[in-house]
Amino acid sequence: MATLIPSQTVAKPERVPDHPSLTEARRVLEVEAAAIVGLIDHLDGTFVEVVELINGTAGRVVTMGVGKSGIICKKVSATLASTGTPSFFLHPTEAIHGDLGMLVRGDVVLAISNSGETEELVRLIPHIKRVGAEVVAISGNPASTIAKNADYHLSAAISQEACPLGLAPTASTTATLALGDALAMALLVRKGFKEEDFAFLHPGGKLGKRFLRVADLMHRGEDVPVVDEKTLMHDAIYEMSNKGFGITAVRDDAGHLVGAISDGDLRRLLQHDEQIVRKTAGESMKKNPLTIDANELASAALQIMETKKITSLFIVDGERRVEGIIHLHDLWGIELF
Repeated sequence: MATLIPSQTVAKPERVPDHPSLTEARRVLEVEAAAIVGLIDHLDGTFVEVVELINGTAGRVVTMGVGKSGIICKKVSATLASTGTPSFFLHPTEAIHGDLGMLVRGDVVLAISNSGETEELVRLIPHIKRVGAEVVAISGNPASTIAKNADYHLSAAISQEACPLGLAPTASTTATLALGDALAMALLVRKGFKEEDFAFLHPGGKLGKRFLRVADLMHRGEDVPVVDEKTLMHDAIYEMSNKGFGITAVRDDAGHLVGAISDGDLRRLLQHDEQIVRKTAGESMKKNPLTIDANELASAALQIMETKKITSLFIVDGERRVEGIIHLHDLWGIELF
């Protein structure tokens, strides 16, 4: 398994002299940080039960909330889905008007409401249960209607909002989001979700490319330049030109890779022997070329190419039979760990 390099340490900027805006910003961050830390003491056996419930269900996790809570729901669903737990957001208002049909028996509904009294959710809970879905309430009030009528309740209680007026959801939404992340990460660990699984769900962009395997990018079959030891160099040169990799593999009678000839090798040979085209590939090749396994990370292939200053690698099986070739151009956009 690849080892991830820790993020680079960011230098701490010099503290700017006090200004009313900076003072307020620091206060907000302190309040919200305290709200998240405060959740730690609320974690108990119910959290474990919810993790086991979701891990064992054949259904999906459906998040439901209104207003700012709805926005948090979308982020929680996105995080769950990207880490191996199927999830989507269902707006309570739409659910009341027909979209309740999106729920099926076995689903787990995360009903998120800071007050625990959101009217749409209160009305929906009996209908959700009738479908056969379990309800997990996340709220800041364990005595609320939603908390009392849910199958499970996770506390997201805070001591104060960061809003100086005490009105705009700030610390409460931050704490709820953090609790959603904690649930998603606990499920990730419980499921044994691995880097390979993450890569499968993130095929695009840098995240996906970091975990691509050589097998995902290599050229196979008739696209691979390969000749036998007894092949005349005239024909070997044609194979190199025709396949467009600037190199050809050389194999013995049993099909094993025994050497390779590159454009650079050919130029050096011509400097010393103008009759090189009359010789065989076996007489002209470089023996034991570098290879890589198809299951290696593509970033490992890139590292070999950059270190050895080469542009291609052959992929072989356990008996050194050529399975494919990968070129430096195939690795554009790949980042080294």
